[in-house]
Amino acid sequence: MRRRILLIAGVLVVVLAVVGLGAAWYLGKIFTNPSVHDAAPAPVPTNAVTVVAKGLAVPWGIAFLPNGSALVTERDLAKVVSVTPDGKVSEVQAIPDARPGGEGGLLGIAVSPSYATDKLVYVYYTSANDNRIARFTLGGTPQVIFSGLPKSGIHNGGRIAFGPDGLLYVGTGDASDSGRAQRLDYLGGKILRLTPDGKPAPGNPFPNSPVYSYGHRNVQGLAWDHSGQLYASEFGQNRYDELNKIESGRNYGWPIVEGMGSDKQYTNPIATWATSDASPSGLAIVGDRAYLACLRGTKIYRIGLDGNNAQVLLSGQYGRLRAVQVAPDQSLWVSTSNKDGRGTPGPDDDRILRIAPAALSA
Repeated sequence: MRRRILLIAGVLVVVLAVVGLGAAWYLGKIFTNPSVHDAAPAPVPTNAVTVVAKGLAVPWGIAFLPNGSALVTERDLAKVVSVTPDGKVSEVQAIPDARPGGEGGLLGIAVSPSYATDKLVYVYYTSANDNRIARFTLGGTPQVIFSGLPKSGIHNGGRIAFGPDGLLYVGTGDASDSGRAQRLDYLGGKILRLTPDGKPAPGNPFPNSPVYSYGHRNVQGLAWDHSGQLYASEFGQNRYDELNKIESGRNYGWPIVEGMGSDKQYTNPIATWATSDASPSGLAIVGDRAYLACLRGTKIYRIGLDGNNAQVLLSGQYGRLRAVQVAPDQSLWVSTSNKDGRGTPGPDDDRILRIAPAALSA
């Protein structure tokens, strides 16, 4: 009997060892280290970072006016404030139709490329029934130009920005319905390209559709390099956050692929991070490097547009970082997001930080 027990135990050990090796092999084939996992710190001199504004309520989007002042959305108060370079803060617009809740509320903001003549400002926000885009002149009544974007307690996307082509680009989230991010008739999990009037842009890859790219999980960062190439930051689920180079009509894989994949029908990211290390929201490009503001990672990642030479700025110094935007003077303005229900706010939160241009050229 004892010999039989020992034999059975030996067989179990062998089986478990084989299963363990098989599981390790399987995981190794599916999941690898993110491409960015050992980025070097890039020290920023203390005098290179200044607090431009404080006491804000979840500042979500930043867009600059021609005079150098910034328009900043406060997600949970559904209002837009003006922040001058010398730190004067004043409310300039309310969005009565916005219904903040969860990750929804008053989100992205963009200034018309023709602001000098049309004075138009655009916002992306969550209403009672959907996510939508409206435009207005400051102090005027918002006019909805695009509606019907899916809403949820999470994954509402929300970043909007005008590209070098004068068209409005929109990052949407999958609104907790991941499978439909692959469907072209579902506007969640997409990057859209619209005319300033909210129509599908001429030349879009799919006839009569606003969809520019698809297969995204939750796009919250949009930025262009000097050649006009679009990049986007994207929240992953359990494994990988992404920086993607966006091409018209491409499928970026979600939910079939998270991070890098081997199926050629899906476009791979140029860089990936562990979700615990990044959770990138805002995105800005200065020269040939991208800056990603990280919420869970409480830092800024700086990385080459080829996905190499990653560095870390401001790690753990200001808490959760939401938006990052290039100012007219080539400084970076960055918003904290410590009052969003997932952070630990300090007495001055939430804040708008300014990083001097000289600190960005190191």
